[in-house]
Amino acid sequence: MDIWINGERLRKDLEELGRIGRDEHGGVSRPSFSPADFEARAWLKRKIEEAGLCYRQDGAGNQFGRVECGGKTVMAGSHIDTVPNGGMFDGAAGVVAALEAARRIIEEKVPLSKPLEVASFTDEEGNLVGDFLGSRAFMGLLDENEIRNGKTSFGLPFRDVLKRTEFTAGGILAAHKDRPGLEAYVELHIEQGPVLEDEGLPIGIVERIAGKHYRQCAFVGESGHAGTTPLELRHDAFLGLADLALKATQHVATRHYGSMLTVGKAALHPGSFSVIPGRADFTLEFRSASPEALAAIEKEVFALAEDIASTRGLRFVSRVVDKTAPVTVAPRLVSLMEEECRVLGYPSMRMTSGAGHDAQILAGACDAGLIFIPSPDGVSHAPGERVVWDDLEKGANLLLRTLVRLGSQEGVKP
Repeated sequence: MDIWINGERLRKDLEELGRIGRDEHGGVSRPSFSPADFEARAWLKRKIEEAGLCYRQDGAGNQFGRVECGGKTVMAGSHIDTVPNGGMFDGAAGVVAALEAARRIIEEKVPLSKPLEVASFTDEEGNLVGDFLGSRAFMGLLDENEIRNGKTSFGLPFRDVLKRTEFTAGGILAAHKDRPGLEAYVELHIEQGPVLEDEGLPIGIVERIAGKHYRQCAFVGESGHAGTTPLELRHDAFLGLADLALKATQHVATRHYGSMLTVGKAALHPGSFSVIPGRADFTLEFRSASPEALAAIEKEVFALAEDIASTRGLRFVSRVVDKTAPVTVAPRLVSLMEEECRVLGYPSMRMTSGAGHDAQILAGACDAGLIFIPSPDGVSHAPGERVVWDDLEKGANLLLRTLVRLGSQEGVKP
């Protein structure tokens, strides 16, 4: 079927949504359950209803717009929350493109044999309690203790945040009970990296999504006077952290090429000018598209940390904050999207996503696909995040054609 998205309307909607939560630094600050987030939710609800879709919201605040039909549901979407001082396209582009695709299907009266649903998942960015709150609630994968007793990234107890909303811990934990049977989920997203731009290509078809282990760690030693404690007698917690950061990075780079390791945040205690650090708290994150590499990195890096602690007279402690498993995208979806790119005349390449996405979580219930469009200069999670509108239009047309194929009478062969 010869069907195309309305590029002008897509751009207008994204620019409209991008003004909600605009901050004084030129970025977008729209963390889930903030006033800006609720304003954006109201905007999305209105747009869904104006499009002629049936609106619903589950107990976790996930928002849906549905075209009813028999059979398992074909779903497309992403998220509209942002990191503080983020950009206007991460997540939002996928939700608005899915909405535009559904609008065009309704306007053109495309015959579907399966229900179509647009989805916007709550707190993909992890500002509340761990990444992917909404999609994990949708899948029934939440840790009940975290929901009832956890703290947000801003240090507030999550239960106190919920008191200012219509949502409850019980409702969030029960959200998966409203999940329809799923045929497939497809997500459009900015790449958040430089590869597509460097290659001069408008479309990336993701075939693997990396898993992530995120831990809060500490080296514990002894504080002492910086002027009177000899270097050879010190139990300096910072040196343990510095040693681990350098050696672990080198280890992953040489033994597990393509995997990532990052110390993203560090705090020294007591943190005084003339005192040897007695404790170094830090975050440690490692990612890989290979389950075997992810398991090996966990084992090897923490063995290295224990060895460093023993050598320097320190104690190493660690706790898991979040884990996601690597995902291989269903080959039938990769093939389908490549076929549609050829029909549309869009050059594309297969890619691995180092960043996590809601598609990764929904892959536990159905075939899940991920379409990338270029991020100019590789910028994301920052005010400078942008898109080339022609690339976005191409990605949205691919999404539209993919949804028509998945939801049509003919379907798609495995």
